[in-house]
Amino acid sequence: MAAPLGKRKWPCARRGGGAAYKGVGSAMEARDLRWETLEALRASSKGRLKYFRHSDRDEDILEGCISPLMLSSYAGWVLDRMAGSSAQAAARSGCAPASHAAPPAEESSAPACEEPSPPSRSETKGSSDPGVLEVNQEVLPILPVSKMAKVEGCIQMYEEIYRMKGRERLRQRQEQQEQMVRAACDMAREQLKRFDEMKELKRRQEIQELREVMEKSLKETQGQQEKLKEEHRHRAKILNLKLREAEQQRQRQEEQERLRREEGQERLRRLYSIQEELLQLNQQIDPNYKHKDLLKIDLSAYSNRGNQICGLVSGLIRTTSERGFPSQMDVANTEQALKEMRGLISSMQQEIAAAVEEKKRRDEQEKKQKQEELLKKQQAEAQTPAPAQPAGVKQQKGALSVKAGEGVMKWYQQLQDTAAQCAAAFSAMSHSKDAEVKKIRMELQKAVTIPVSQISTIAGSQLRQIFDKLNNLLSGKPVQSAGETVLVTQLPQGLDFVYYKLAEKFVRQGEEEVASHRESAFPIALVISGIWEAYPRVGELFLAHLHKTCPYSVPFYPAYKEGASMEEYQRMLGYLVQDNKMEEEDHFLKRMSGLIRLYAAVIQLRWPYGNKQGAHPHGLSYGWCWLAQMLNMEPLVVVTATLLYDFLEVCGHALMKQYHCQFWKLLLVMQEDYIPRIEAITNVGQKASLTRFKQFLQESLQKKDIPLPKGFPQPSFWRS
Repeated sequence: MAAPLGKRKWPCARRGGGAAYKGVGSAMEARDLRWETLEALRASSKGRLKYFRHSDRDEDILEGCISPLMLSSYAGWVLDRMAGSSAQAAARSGCAPASHAAPPAEESSAPACEEPSPPSRSETKGSSDPGVLEVNQEVLPILPVSKMAKVEGCIQMYEEIYRMKGRERLRQRQEQQEQMVRAACDMAREQLKRFDEMKELKRRQEIQELREVMEKSLKETQGQQEKLKEEHRHRAKILNLKLREAEQQRQRQEEQERLRREEGQERLRRLYSIQEELLQLNQQIDPNYKHKDLLKIDLSAYSNRGNQICGLVSGLIRTTSERGFPSQMDVANTEQALKEMRGLISSMQQEIAAAVEEKKRRDEQEKKQKQEELLKKQQAEAQTPAPAQPAGVKQQKGALSVKAGEGVMKWYQQLQDTAAQCAAAFSAMSHSKDAEVKKIRMELQKAVTIPVSQISTIAGSQLRQIFDKLNNLLSGKPVQSAGETVLVTQLPQGLDFVYYKLAEKFVRQGEEEVASHRESAFPIALVISGIWEAYPRVGELFLAHLHKTCPYSVPFYPAYKEGASMEEYQRMLGYLVQDNKMEEEDHFLKRMSGLIRLYAAVIQLRWPYGNKQGAHPHGLSYGWCWLAQMLNMEPLVVVTATLLYDFLEVCGHALMKQYHCQFWKLLLVMQEDYIPRIEAITNVGQKASLTRFKQFLQESLQKKDIPLPKGFPQPSFWRS
């Protein structure tokens, strides 16, 4: 689209051609010249262009309204030509001044403000004609100047009108656009509100769904927790049952192991007795023995076979000792060997003449007579009275008593009567055939024996637990034992039964545990002292069992009674006799030593958590009396030296702290007067215990001190 005429500037106006217009104003007043100019413009190439009033390009309309009015360069060129033609016509008519000459070609062709469009060929051809303007091959008449001014005014008026219309339309368009923008803003605002509401709704829905999911998951979690709790309770119940079964199984195994050990020990003792009997039988076979009446009898075959049997049994015992305890098959084999040895002896005796048998019989009778005479002599010596000195011992140079004092024996008999009465109280329960009574009796016995067997020197806390368990049992509280709840009130005689068995178990621990491990005497003595202080009857029964098992703890030496067998007398002396066979001397001394050590520990120790306001139920004064009684009695070979050494080693330190100078005087009496009496009755092969006792006395008197025994409980023991 070509630029409007209002945007063009007339060249003549810039070249100072205003005067020319004024000169020819009268000539252009003619009305027809204006229309001719308009026709010429319409017929030109520019006039044939199409102009659109309502353009879609709002920017061009706005630019046209705002920019100043300018004529096109073509309009100036046309006016110049028209002015030139008018001048020439006026010159011919004699009324055109010289000043109205055409402007130079250079100025006319120069553009005013904008770059003019190039003229067409028809217009260039017509430029050589001075009278007319040829536009689009048509010759236009030259219009007058006044008419051009009118045209210009009309053009400006129309441009102003169109500018106003454009402004109005632009304002309307702006208002329409503003209304559209406001409507769009309102719509966008409403849509934003709806979007926010929808977003809020979705958020609330999501929160509600999340709450529902959380509630559902919470319910599921609670259900799972309840299920897990139920499974945990079920598993805990099963585990408790398994633990109870395992504990019962362990206790059964311990009981079986204890029975197996006891049976093994019994079988081992049986093997030892069989071996001893075999050796004794083998000694009866003398291959070099020849009777004067039977010179041709040769006993070497019997001797060789006897030696073979003894060697086989010795090897069997050695193998079983290395392996552990002997089996029943081993006992059966040794018994078979014993039977063979007996048969061998029997065969040998059948071959020996009756004279040899008579001689052997006479020798045995003489031996028995000697033993009876010796026993009668000992009994006669025991019946001679001798005053006892329990407080201060003063040894006499003459003979001592072999019998305990009357007060001591009365006390001993009272304790034995108490034990017999207690045993008689539960005898009906012991001999009951009722299965329920047997079960309760077995559970009560386990509740007593198992804790006592667990006493050790490991820790004070464990020792306290064992004491509390025994204390609860004796006080009538329920106690768990081998997975069962035990009460002494389940049977009428249950308390007497527990008292008796507990005291018996304490004594058995002394002759078994303390005899093997000397340090264990102190924790066992602590428990005995605490139980004795709380339940005095248990202490009396403990003393009764101790005196019966070890009469030297009274002390007294049982006398032989007329008509009593040798086995009964040996049992009274404290020996174990089984199958008419007395135990070995070393084993006997070991048991007696363990019992005396336990007794010496009991009289000096007290349970630290008991009532310490009262006196010790069986304190050091009883130990001083025991020493006095021992020194007032004739010593026994090996036994007296062994027991005195064990007693002083355990409680010598406590007696030294208690009695001071009197104690050292007592030791001097032992060294100067009593040891020579022991030496007088001791053979060369029996001086080991005497030598150890003498060395102990010498070191104690030289150092003026007796150290604490090994294993004595220190304060740190109770913190363990």
